[in-house]
Amino acid sequence: MVSNLLVAQYPSQDQDVKVGLVLSGGGAKGLAHIGALEILEEAGVRIDYIGGTSMGAIIGGLYASGYSAKQLDSIFNETDFTTLIQDDIPRSAKTFYEKDESEKYAITLPFDSFKIGFPSGLSKGQNVYNLISRLTLHVSDVDDFSKLPIPFFCVATNVESGKEVILNEGYLPRAITASGALPSLFSPVAINDTIYIDGGVVNNYPIDEVRALGADIVIGVDVQDSLKTRESLESAFDVLVQVNNYRTIEDMVEKRKRTDIYINPNIKDFSVVSFDEGKKIIESGREEARSVLDKLRSIASQQKQVDRPDVDFFQKNKIYVSTVEINGNEKYTRSYVLGKLKLKTPAEISNKRFYEGVNNLSATGNFQDINYRLMQLEDGTYKIVFNLRENDSQMTLRLGAHYDDLYRTAALMNVTRKRVFTNNDIVSFDFVVGDNIRYDFNYYIDKGFYWSIGLRSRFLFFDKDIAVDLISDELGFSNQTQLNEIELEYGDLTNQLYVETLFRRNFLLGIGAEHKWLRLVSETIGIDEDENPRTVFENTNYFSTYGYLRYDTFDNSFFPKSGIFFDGDFHLYLFAEGSNTDFDQFSIARAKAAYAQSITSKLSAVVATQGGFTIGNDATRTLDFFLGGYGYRKTNNIMPFFGYEALSLRGNTYLKSSLTFDYEIFRNNHVNIAANIANIGDDLFETGQWIDGIDYSGFALGYGMETFLGPLELKYSYSPERDEGEWFVTAGFRF
Repeated sequence: MVSNLLVAQYPSQDQDVKVGLVLSGGGAKGLAHIGALEILEEAGVRIDYIGGTSMGAIIGGLYASGYSAKQLDSIFNETDFTTLIQDDIPRSAKTFYEKDESEKYAITLPFDSFKIGFPSGLSKGQNVYNLISRLTLHVSDVDDFSKLPIPFFCVATNVESGKEVILNEGYLPRAITASGALPSLFSPVAINDTIYIDGGVVNNYPIDEVRALGADIVIGVDVQDSLKTRESLESAFDVLVQVNNYRTIEDMVEKRKRTDIYINPNIKDFSVVSFDEGKKIIESGREEARSVLDKLRSIASQQKQVDRPDVDFFQKNKIYVSTVEINGNEKYTRSYVLGKLKLKTPAEISNKRFYEGVNNLSATGNFQDINYRLMQLEDGTYKIVFNLRENDSQMTLRLGAHYDDLYRTAALMNVTRKRVFTNNDIVSFDFVVGDNIRYDFNYYIDKGFYWSIGLRSRFLFFDKDIAVDLISDELGFSNQTQLNEIELEYGDLTNQLYVETLFRRNFLLGIGAEHKWLRLVSETIGIDEDENPRTVFENTNYFSTYGYLRYDTFDNSFFPKSGIFFDGDFHLYLFAEGSNTDFDQFSIARAKAAYAQSITSKLSAVVATQGGFTIGNDATRTLDFFLGGYGYRKTNNIMPFFGYEALSLRGNTYLKSSLTFDYEIFRNNHVNIAANIANIGDDLFETGQWIDGIDYSGFALGYGMETFLGPLELKYSYSPERDEGEWFVTAGFRF
């Protein structure tokens, strides 16, 4: 067919060959489309129609909306596909409650009616939708895809009927994401009342549909997988792709014959998820297209050359939003949705803040689908229309695992139930088994911008060998024995009722009432009143009121590269009941501030300072500050400190500063060095000892790796004062 069409080396005055472009699906292999488009532009070929499937729909839709191949190359080279595909939501976009929740669990599964289920896809595709929506804002008012700078359509599959559907009208980002909803990787996409998945299931190379638009010549870029051998089928996903390839490869035998210029890049060494090799894949597209460069130039010579019109891309960093329309929220109130979006109208809002709000709403897990569209009104302001699809699943099972030197091994099972008493509430129960049994119960009513209400109960327990000198006051005698250490059993049951709200959008302000039962026992020495071989140092119920203020924009809580962190709280202990008969009212204040900054793309630094002090009664010592150790969850006033074992230093006042340099040697793998200094003791401010010198210091060299279970870290620390070192090992999210 090519030889019949390419007969005119010099066009007649009225000659104008129409060219259609077909872009197949192929996951990451579809990045080769960009390289091929660059060569088509170099040859001067004018594209009159584009039809695409899956990744071909994404590349083709963006090209049809006005982007050049060079611009697409820049966009996709700057895109973090791991974050994009896995729906990783920037930490800064999450609420404080969601930050805490997302940093404890490794696996989350549907658990409705106490039956374990599986999600419809590894990703909801929200990040993909956000990216395409942002890139196509300049054509957000175009409903007919034939009115785009280049007429365009994409192919999707109706899940219920299994039929092919041509999407050539509606909202462009929605159509593109529907075409690219690869089964098992992305959740199906709803448009109106129809559910769609990847168009490659039924038509991965829509040549006939492009020809039907009026194309005289069809250029096709085919990036489909070939059939793999048994040795190459390494996962269930590979098998699923292989099954789908049976039909598409057979179809291509005939479709290739009907293609005038067939471009088939050499991408056999790549997979559908080889996004980290994007540059090589794009280059493969260039190389194959260059092999037909003369034919492409011949086609261009038969066309009337018209410069591509300048596209008025959306350049505004901020828009004035006059109104927000929310549809589909049956169980969740409008105020709840707006609170998660952090939207108050009318107001000017930055693009960054808007997408952070969308991510924050997605992070709740309450919505299967968040479809939105920005619409410019006659007065120049914008209306944002949200069409939400709520998640029918109300119950989840979440799992995690952890190890550190204080709590040691721990396996976590969590059951979370939403909408128990109200549409905005959530019940969560953690049960931890291992060397020490623990639990954490939370009931939370999320009111968005308004005051949210929480009820929490948790029990912590560990046993640790500590120096006798640390508890000499509780023993009531000076240590005249040869005993250096005793085993301390530390139990803490805490119940809290609190209210909290966002203050100036980014600060979390809260107040509450607390009951705390502390029980500290050693079976190493002593005989109790029941003639049991043990000493009970503490067995008291404390009742207090407290307040807190938090600010957290760290991009990563374990290996931060940017952001500011502040956490301060004040407890007023009002009365007590139990073994502490000398109790008098007292207060404890503490705060921590930290700043993270990237020095280079790989190197970052974190500087932090923190401190705390007790006001009032000196008789209650079990809530003193303790320093030492690393990697355990936050427990009362027990703080980490390099160079010393956990619970090695004690006092009712402390000051600590640290500096950490972290270098990401390759993705998710870190080496770091750290130094910390501290003064800790009794009444340091009254005696002036807080500033008379540095009493304690430590240094650490470590290696860390980010995994789906949480960080795995190995650190060697050294204390000059002790002239000794300590190894710290921690694995998994901290809980």
